[in-house]
Amino acid sequence: MLTKLLAAAGALMLAGGTAQAQTATSAPTLTFERAVFITCREAHAMQSEARKAIAYYLAEYSARYRGVTIPEDSRGAQIGYLVRGGCTLYPDEYLFAVIDHAIVSEMARLPKRQ
Repeated sequence: MLTKLLAAAGALMLAGGTAQAQTATSAPTLTFERAVFITCREAHAMQSEARKAIAYYLAEYSARYRGVTIPEDSRGAQIGYLVRGGCTLYPDEYLFAVIDHAIVSEMARLPKRQ
């Protein structure tokens, strides 16, 4: 499921209205440089699938940078709970910052990237 959401992330990230309107001839994209500036409040306003896709995309980016992987078990769920709590406490914080802090706090429990 994680890979399916990551594959669809490019198309779904625009659902929140954070990207500028584009012409019908150009393909809608959201670069990493723009995705990192989405706040928790803006992500919360997105449709569920778009929000999940961008969160998985940003989590994978952070995990690669930190040299870990995010398993689809209770350790991955714990990161999700930390992100939810962080966004609840700080809705104007950038989503990527909250995700990265959650991964850093759980790094000792996450498997190293091969």
